[in-house]
Amino acid sequence: MGGTLGAHSAAGSRTQNRDLQEPALAKAGDPTLLQDLEALVEPTTRGDPESSLRWTCKSVRRLAQALQAQGHEVSRTLVAELLNDAGYSLQGNRKTKEGESHPDRDAQFGHINAQVAAALAEKQPVISVDTKKKELVGDFRNPGREYRPQGNPEEVRVHDFLIKELGRAVPYGVYDLAANSGWVSIGVDHDTAAFAVNSIRQWWLTVGRARYPEATRMLITADGGGSNGSRVRLWKRELQKLANQFALDIVVSHLPPGTSKWNKIEHRLFSFISQNWRAKPLVSYRVIVELISATTTKTGLTVRCELDTGQYPSGIVVSDAEMSAINIKRAEFHGEWNYTISPNTHPPSCAFISWRTLRMTPKYGRYTGPTARGRRSLAF
Repeated sequence: MGGTLGAHSAAGSRTQNRDLQEPALAKAGDPTLLQDLEALVEPTTRGDPESSLRWTCKSVRRLAQALQAQGHEVSRTLVAELLNDAGYSLQGNRKTKEGESHPDRDAQFGHINAQVAAALAEKQPVISVDTKKKELVGDFRNPGREYRPQGNPEEVRVHDFLIKELGRAVPYGVYDLAANSGWVSIGVDHDTAAFAVNSIRQWWLTVGRARYPEATRMLITADGGGSNGSRVRLWKRELQKLANQFALDIVVSHLPPGTSKWNKIEHRLFSFISQNWRAKPLVSYRVIVELISATTTKTGLTVRCELDTGQYPSGIVVSDAEMSAINIKRAEFHGEWNYTISPNTHPPSCAFISWRTLRMTPKYGRYTGPTARGRRSLAF
C-alpha cells in the first residue's frame, strides 16, 4: 500500500470513529501508539516538523519502520488498521486553487455572455478558438487505455525525444457554438498569431461563409495569452487582414486571466479529441488528421481537420506604424480584452453591446458601482 495519506479535518469525525479505534488499539496493547502515528502522518500540525517522514511518501511500510524506531512493536498491517479506524484514507491531490483572480473576472464573463447571446440571436457566427497541446509525431506513448488482445499492448518508444524527420503537430481549433462543430488545422511549423488567424480563415472559407451567408460580423472568444493573446500585436494585424479580406467586423472578447479552461473549445471539442485518440500512438500527420476528423459525440459534434503545411516564422515584429493602421474600436469595458477590428474601407464599428446597455440587463447581472481603477463589475 503506497500513496499519500490525508486526514479528515473535522474533529467530530475523530470522536465518531473512537469506537472503531478500540479493536486495533486493543490488539496493539500500546496506549501511545496512535498518538505517535498521527504525529508522523501530520508532522506540520501535530508533531515534530523535523520528522524523518516529512519529505517522503507516507506508505504504511515507512510508517511502521518509523514507529519501530521509536520502540513500538507494530507491523504495516496493524498500521493500516489503525489509520483506517482513525478516519484516514489514501487520497490524491485535488485541483481547487486557481490562483489570484482578476476583480472584474465575473463581469467579463457577463460581458462575453451578452455578446454571445446577441450574436447568436442575430445568426452571426460565434467561434471559440485556441491551440491544443502540441504533440510529438511518431510512435510515442499516448495516455489512456483501449481494448487489445491480452498480453499484446501497443509497443512505443521509452523516451519522448523529438524525431526531427517527423517533427511536432500543432493543432489549432475553431469551435462553432451554434453548429456544435469543430475545425482543426494541424500546423507543422511555429504556433504564431499568423497561423492562428489563418486557421480561422480556412474555417471561414471552407465552412463558415456557406453556413452564415448573411454575416456582417464574426465574434471570437479566446484566451488572453498564447498566439491569440490580448497583447499580441501580430494577432491584431492578422485579424485586420481577415476583416479586409471578408468585409467583416471581427469582434474579439478575451477570457480574463487564469480562466482558460472555461473557454468553450476546451470542453466541447478538445476533450473529445483526447478521448478519441487515447492510447493510439500519433505515428504520422495523416493518423492525427484522421483521428481528429473521426471525433463525434452523442450530442452531434462533428469535426473537420486539415493539415496546414505553411511556414509561420516566429519573432515577427509589428511596428507602431502598422499598429496605428489597424482599424480598431475598443469597448468601454476593458478595451484591452474587448475590441472590434473593422475593414479599413469604412470607419471603425463598435459591434458589441455597450457597457451602459449591459449593466442595465437583468439577465446578465446588475450594476454594482465602480471597482479598482474606475472599472465596473457585475453581481450575479
